[in-house]
Amino acid sequence: MSAEGFETLQREAVFEGKVVRLYVDKVRLPNGEEAEREVIEHMGAVGMVALDEKGGIYLVRQYRHATGEELLEIPAGKLSPGEAPIDCAKRELMEEIGFEARDWEQLASFYTSPGFSNEMLYLYLATRLEKGQASPDEDEFLEVIHVPLGEALAMVDRKEIKDAKSIAGIALAVLHVRHQYPSHM
Repeated sequence: MSAEGFETLQREAVFEGKVVRLYVDKVRLPNGEEAEREVIEHMGAVGMVALDEKGGIYLVRQYRHATGEELLEIPAGKLSPGEAPIDCAKRELMEEIGFEARDWEQLASFYTSPGFSNEMLYLYLATRLEKGQASPDEDEFLEVIHVPLGEALAMVDRKEIKDAKSIAGIALAVLHVRHQYPSHM
């Protein structure tokens, strides 16, 4: 179904923070009825599967306040206003795990939770890695973990990795690697 027949009648800003803005919209539905929709506006984000020449990837373990637990994730970060996703990916890869990548391939882009948010997430495969110096943000406390790509997929299967972008990134990287680098799988 297209946007045809849907009309935003009124938008009220309820909250404006550093990461998100929350709106309550009054909308007209295709049947003529009115309804409210809560909308979270987000600048967007990136996630990177950093694959080394031996078939290993880098994950970060960090506490996520919203979940109340530590999660294993691929390196990732929020877009800055006006920042291109690939530039953000390069910046975040260096900040979080201390690597540059010579080769970048976009694996996917998708809405993370389109029922209430416009956040677009861009996933990349970063290869031909070169070591640099990590410099996480002051409020980031990360443990960098290196695992074979196949083991990362097994960790998804064992439900040890619960983060959606990481699950998608690892699965897409496995598909890519099976075609491009069969010796890594």
